[in-house]
Amino acid sequence: MSSGDLTLWQLVSAYIFILILLIIVKVKGIQREREILISSIRMTVQLMIVGYVLAYIFGNARPVFTILILAFMLVFSIYNIYQRAKLPLSSELKKKIALSMAVGVIATLTYFILVTLNVKPWYNPRYVIPIAGMIIGNTMTGVSLGVNTLLDGMHTKKQMVESALMLGARPSEASRPIINQAFDSAMLPTINSMVGMGIVFLPGMMTGQIIGGASLTVLLFVQIGYKAFFNNRSQLREREL
Repeated sequence: MSSGDLTLWQLVSAYIFILILLIIVKVKGIQREREILISSIRMTVQLMIVGYVLAYIFGNARPVFTILILAFMLVFSIYNIYQRAKLPLSSELKKKIALSMAVGVIATLTYFILVTLNVKPWYNPRYVIPIAGMIIGNTMTGVSLGVNTLLDGMHTKKQMVESALMLGARPSEASRPIINQAFDSAMLPTINSMVGMGIVFLPGMMTGQIIGGASLTVLLFVQIGYKAFFNNRSQLREREL
């Protein structure tokens, strides 16, 4: 057995904390046992499938395989953002979320792989896929927070925005406080990561790239996302609110 292989007992031991969690929710009377069990089984099946797929791809490095995996990861992250939204998303806002994620993630990953690490060949899945997973995961969290804050702000501060528009403000000006709040909320976890950079979290270079990717993507989203709430005449879309 190589040093990277896990025995059956090592695999089983990884589920000890899930068992502890089940005991805690049972004692506390929290009705989550079924949900936790289903999630654990789903996680196990997904990890097994992903493990076999990655093992094949790592052993048969091809540009098309790497690109397909990255595309799947990106699409799945965008879908998760849609699902995490606390309020219904319009088709226009969904497009802007997808655009922000695609541009932000691809730009960050490309720079990191080709410039920072200078990976050769550029499609080497052993480097590209794990790094992409960290960048996409962190970015997905930031954009999800930004989306929910933007949605909440546009709904709760509708009158403030309308008043600003009536006084001659452009949509970007009327929405600025909400946009800034959305960006601040989305970047708070990233700021916390910066505080612990190199000690609690990943080494500085890796953390910096992940933080940069999240910042770029969130900034792009909030700068174009608010436009989904306005029509071509700079009026609030009632059906979006």
